[in-house]
Amino acid sequence: MAAMAAQQRELGRLSALAVYRRVAGAGRMERRRRGAPLPAGRKRAKARLRRGRAGGGGSEPEAPPPAAPPSRVELRVEAPMEGPVELPVEAPMEGPVELPVEAPADPRPEATAAEPDAKPRGRPEATAAEPDAKPRGSRKAMPGGPRPARENGGGVSGLLRRLARLEDSRQRAAELFRWMLAPVAPAEFLGRHWERAPLLVRRGDPGYYAGLFSTADFDAALRGGEVHFGTHLDVTSYAEGVRETHNPSGRALPAVVWDFYQNGCSLRLLCPQAFSATVWHFLSILQEQFGSMAGANTYLTPPGTQGFAPHYDDIEAFVLQLEGKKHWRVYRPRTDTEVLPQFSSPNLTQAELGEPVLETVLEAGDLLYFPRGFIHQGDCLPDAHSLHITVSSYQRNSWGDFLGKLLPAALQMALEEDVEYRRGLPMDYLQYMGVANSDTADARRTAFVEKVQSLIKKLVDYAPIDAAVDQRARSFLHDCLPPVLTESEKAQSVYGFPARWQDRGPCNVDILITKDTEVRLLRHGVVRLCNEEAGVMLYYTTENSRVYHKEEPKFLELDPEYTDSIEFLLSSYPNHVSVANLPCETLEEKISLATLLFEKGILTTKKPLAKA
Repeated sequence: MAAMAAQQRELGRLSALAVYRRVAGAGRMERRRRGAPLPAGRKRAKARLRRGRAGGGGSEPEAPPPAAPPSRVELRVEAPMEGPVELPVEAPMEGPVELPVEAPADPRPEATAAEPDAKPRGRPEATAAEPDAKPRGSRKAMPGGPRPARENGGGVSGLLRRLARLEDSRQRAAELFRWMLAPVAPAEFLGRHWERAPLLVRRGDPGYYAGLFSTADFDAALRGGEVHFGTHLDVTSYAEGVRETHNPSGRALPAVVWDFYQNGCSLRLLCPQAFSATVWHFLSILQEQFGSMAGANTYLTPPGTQGFAPHYDDIEAFVLQLEGKKHWRVYRPRTDTEVLPQFSSPNLTQAELGEPVLETVLEAGDLLYFPRGFIHQGDCLPDAHSLHITVSSYQRNSWGDFLGKLLPAALQMALEEDVEYRRGLPMDYLQYMGVANSDTADARRTAFVEKVQSLIKKLVDYAPIDAAVDQRARSFLHDCLPPVLTESEKAQSVYGFPARWQDRGPCNVDILITKDTEVRLLRHGVVRLCNEEAGVMLYYTTENSRVYHKEEPKFLELDPEYTDSIEFLLSSYPNHVSVANLPCETLEEKISLATLLFEKGILTTKKPLAKA
């Protein structure tokens, strides 16, 4: 057999990688998400309710980068913008709560792609390296924190089942975030590291992320027939300073993909949430913690190889090491302009890098976080492959992005309501203003600049701050993954309603909501009430796709009498309220609204409305 294999090599057997290089050469894909403009009207439009008017639309998401797992026992923390500091790690007292995961409603994968590292549903990839951390101190119980997986049992699936027992979706999100960072407390992380400095957590627990995603899941996704090169999967390599993408066209067949891997190529699955119900469930909870789209990419790298050139991303990245191990190096931003950048960098050369502020080998169960703008690169050691998932968020979620929507709307309102903004410029201003005149001492220049400053300062009075926030919230709801329902939630929602065809006709079709029916929102973050020029719109996430922006934004247009009821449902969550207590004028309107929201999956009932 060995002789035959050697003979095949001598005959020059062509691998998928060799064929690709001959036919297509190296390639690169870049995509960026674009935000929608903010409507400029300042006056509050009167709301009208219209049943079931929905919208949709979308752009392609950016693929998320790889993420490193949180550590349990041993922790290395890097002080903001300084050298790494080693801290003793304490084991959290309580483990995360666990939910049952249901089969995905939308089995189709999400389309994304971007280089140097695509971001998951708009999130970038995280990577970093640090000197080997040494555990110090005893691991005492940390109040409010989750216990490591091996103490709680059940891995990520067990975690999700425990989380399902929490009634409030905001609490679920907070506990999942705590589990991901454990044993580092969220408050410590946000105060010392978020947007400031990398964090490395060593757990010494290879099973901490068990059940989240695996090479077996990767293989199952390929065999499912929905993975396509470029759209869902990137084949990459980085050798001798050259970064290449080797994507053929069409479906990613297992024989071709694994041949690429066998020949030293790294595999990046851009949207694991579209193929894995567990990743979907994980991200759908976590997104409520960030208030910003949470995405993911998985990275499978062969031993002794590197898939990506050094670069920085435009997202906050959490690298969760799922299998094997990987050597990471992380570098500070090179200049002030690269601190918290708006866009990812091109591929960088080794000569452009300084000394790493963090260098480490991540092992299964470890976590690595680094802020956007921190340069990173990861390579596999000769003796082990690496599988990690990068969870990312906060892409285009800065004050500058917010003001970019707010200020044009403020200016439009000022033009409509204040004559000062409509007055003409001085006839001779071109004679004394402009770069050519910038050093000229002229009283007219001083007056011109003071007038501009006055108008800009006055512009704040016209800024529709709440409307701009609502627009960002509306965009966030469009970005969101749909919620994953537990078995009990399904039974108490329209998704578990037993309508079916039986005995030559439909049965159990009528949704009988009465004044005594007790209802509540499915999730706190499942809706957003927005006052727009066309009326009051209720945006919701329950009909979103797992594929980024595959559907248009979903909304209902409401009449004024329904807005108080929506606010009442939001303020009452997570408690159930009877339909009779909804603040509509008539009982008929109360039942009509509750029925409509139930049909859209927005409301659940305290008890199932019907039994199958």
